[in-house]
Amino acid sequence: MANGNPGSGLQLRSLIKASGELEVSLASVDIPDPAPDEVLVRIEASPINPSDLGLLLGAADLASAKASAGPTLTATVPQGLMRAMAGRLDQSLPVGNEGAGTVVAAGSDPAAQALLGKTVAGIGGAMYAQYRTFKAAEVLPLPAGASAADGASCFVNPLTALGMVETMKREGHTALVHTAAASNLGQMLNKICLADGVPLVNIVRSRAQAHILTDIGATHVVDSSSPGFLAELTDALADTGATLAFDAIGGGKLAGQILGGMEAAINRKATVYSRYGSAQHKQVYIYGGLDTGPTELVRSFGMAWGVGGWLLTYFLMRTPPAEVQKLRQRVADELKTTFASHYTAEIGLAEALDPKVAAAYNRKTTGEKYLINPTKGL
Repeated sequence: MANGNPGSGLQLRSLIKASGELEVSLASVDIPDPAPDEVLVRIEASPINPSDLGLLLGAADLASAKASAGPTLTATVPQGLMRAMAGRLDQSLPVGNEGAGTVVAAGSDPAAQALLGKTVAGIGGAMYAQYRTFKAAEVLPLPAGASAADGASCFVNPLTALGMVETMKREGHTALVHTAAASNLGQMLNKICLADGVPLVNIVRSRAQAHILTDIGATHVVDSSSPGFLAELTDALADTGATLAFDAIGGGKLAGQILGGMEAAINRKATVYSRYGSAQHKQVYIYGGLDTGPTELVRSFGMAWGVGGWLLTYFLMRTPPAEVQKLRQRVADELKTTFASHYTAEIGLAEALDPKVAAAYNRKTTGEKYLINPTKGL
């Protein structure tokens, strides 16, 4: 076994104390040599996704954030939100869903040895760290010429976008609706739908975001800040026939407005009145929480509808391994085109603990995405 194992490395950890204080710190952790079927990856790029922020910062109020020696970031969790944190109190948790880097040590199995020195991507938590061990079969070797930054986001967003299209097919729908659609994920979804001939209705929150999508070829883009939003949404739904939506917002009225628009679009072609509404099923899956308030539904969409949650992890669990591998291979093949990610800034592990930097990456602003490079500043 060629061994580039340094023996220990730094790892970002998040702790919420029962006293109501968030503490994010850097810890030194031991790094065992990889088992025969494992590889050790030096992490060089790991994105900060919305799904990471929930673990990294919890329900803390960043207006109270302070930096102290260590380095450590501390902040207060409002008392009213502590109940939601109950399952993780007084536990120091590693953070970071996905990332990429170089294989620096490998176990004795031929499959592991074949990856030595290669740039690979992986998923599975604890990625905001200098080193991470994986099963050799679990990592995705990146194409020649692809950097760790190119491959850092090749799991969560790409597989989520592909999973949305696959879910549409499995459930018998023929078109999609997507909210917060100008995000990195939204742009990927547009490229997939354009390539695969899937009609897509994009809902954004500003004219600037609408331009981001029309510039890459999107056909149906609806701005929720427009005075004519509901009519424009219904027109787009009627044109596409979309009866399935994926909502990144979660709270507020939007999910109900989408269902209402679907019902109105369907009824444009109705020839017989039904007091129960259309018999065609309309579905909204909430997969994000950009708005953490209650989901408000005004019942204007008949009786054939559903609102539920959708999570990539559960989708992959229900998908046969061979099908998952096909999706992963498509991501690798189109890494620099369909699935290219763009980053606002690259920060080191210690920089992630700066209150001003934390406030910036916690804004969840459409079009902004931060990348952690654990090798930066070493």
